[in-house]
This record gives sequence, C-alpha cells and structure tokens, in this order.
Amino acid sequence: MLHWQDVRKSFASVRAVDGLSLSVNAGECLGLLGPNGAGKTTSLSIAVGLLVPDSGRVVLRHNGADHSPAEPAVRALIGVAPQALAIYDQLTGVENLRFFGALQGLTGRELTRRVAEVLDLVGLADRAAHRAAGYSGGMKRRLNLAAALLHKPPLLLLDEPTAGVDPQSRNAILRILADLRSAGHTIIYSTHYMEEAQRLCDRVAIIDKGRLLAVDHIPSLIAAHGGDSVVELLHARPRPGADSPVERITTSDPLETLRAALARDGRDPAAPQLVSARVAGPDLESVFLKLTGRTLRD
Repeated sequence: MLHWQDVRKSFASVRAVDGLSLSVNAGECLGLLGPNGAGKTTSLSIAVGLLVPDSGRVVLRHNGADHSPAEPAVRALIGVAPQALAIYDQLTGVENLRFFGALQGLTGRELTRRVAEVLDLVGLADRAAHRAAGYSGGMKRRLNLAAALLHKPPLLLLDEPTAGVDPQSRNAILRILADLRSAGHTIIYSTHYMEEAQRLCDRVAIIDKGRLLAVDHIPSLIAAHGGDSVVELLHARPRPGADSPVERITTSDPLETLRAALARDGRDPAAPQLVSARVAGPDLESVFLKLTGRTLRD
C-alpha cells in the first residue's frame, strides 16, 4: 500500500535517510524499530508529504494506481499520530477533535457523530468537556490517537504513540490498534518498545543511520539474527571453583546443553543438587541489539 523507493534525505552534513526501500502491505501492521536518530521520524514525515526527499520517492497505491503523498486527496487517506503531541491544551477534548475533524472535511452531524465515536473508542467520553491541559500524559496520547482516527483513514502512521504513558493507557492504545488492524486498517508503528512490536506487528523493519538493516516476520528475524540461547542452572550451592550457585551457559542447542549438564553432575557424587533450570531464548531485543549495536547513543 505504501512504498519508499530508494529514498534519501540529508540535513546539512547529516544523512537522515540513506537509500530506504521499504513496502507496507495493505491490512498489515509494520513495526518500525531503530535507535534514536535512526531516521524513523524523517521517513514517516516524507511518507505524509511533510518533507520532500532529496532523491527517490514515496508512493501510496490506491484504487490500482500510484499516488504521491503530496496530493491532498492522498493525504486524506492517512491518519497521523505524531510523536510530538498535536493537540491544543487550551481546548477541550471535544473542541480539539471538532477542529481536526473540520480540517479533514467533516461537517455537521457527521462531525458530531465521529467526535463522539472516537472519544468513546479511546475512553475519553467522560472527559470530553475538560481542557486538554488538565489531561494526564496517557489521556493526551489517547486524544492524539483519536484525532488521527476521525476521518476513518485506511492507513495509520503512528510515531511512538505510547511514549511516556502509564501501563493502563499503553494497554488501551495497543488494544485499540489491535482492533483496527483486525478491521483491515494498515498501520505503520514506530516504537522503542520491543514487547509492543511483538504483541502488535505482523512484520518488523529495523533501521539505523537511515538504512534498512532487516525486515521480516518476527520469528524469522529471531531465527536469522537472534543469536544463541542461554541455559541458566540453579544449584543448591556453588559448584567447585564457582562463586555463585547460578551457572549460565551460552549455547545454540539448549536441550543438548541441559542433557550434558545433567549427565556431568550425575557422574560427580560431590556435585551440588540441581534445583532448577531455565532457558532464555533469543528475542526481538536480541535481534535489535545485534543489528544496531550496543553502544549508547543520543
């Protein structure tokens, strides 16, 4: 549905997007993961026509034809919840949504109906007449999402929509988005939270320094880039020569490693009793750190 085709964008000497080619299929939720400064927000800004690429292009495929996001009619197909909250603190929840709905061409009874529907959807109906300045961080994020949903866009671009919110609001937002995905919406979901991507996304794209490092279904990413598992053995007391009763073994074959450890201890009458064993397999965070590195960055 949405396609970046060899897109490049620089700001002075900084290459923010470097030859990005990425496609999002209709009806799927694509996670966009990357460290700070990886180019995620710039890529999304180009996708909605806020920024013009230095080279390459973004196209949105609609009704069998390719369109530029610079076309107003095409932008009307996209709902955007930016990382920086796009709401007015001095307006109430209803006033914010009526304003943004009017910008999308909604009027009269249709506008009133849609405002009421999305307020109910995001759980803010009881605070609709309150100024947004008095909302909590989670409520503001939900109002931000409501504004993106007003005009029923088939494509949603969400830039860290749960940043800084409480667990209840995060769970509510993820539940709403899961329902939207089930209803056929296409979602691009930029996040730093690996567990959110694993819970919500069909595929995940990992980018860094403006380049696409990998894109695939999560199990395939883990299989290709996750690395080894860790077998953690808890003994009743430290084994001879060890300082801790916990023994950790990195392995590509955890079952064989566990079998070998049990056989080893069985041959040694002095070996301390094995209390428990746990296998920690690679996950999406393992993939992310392997591809982007572990160096702290700002």
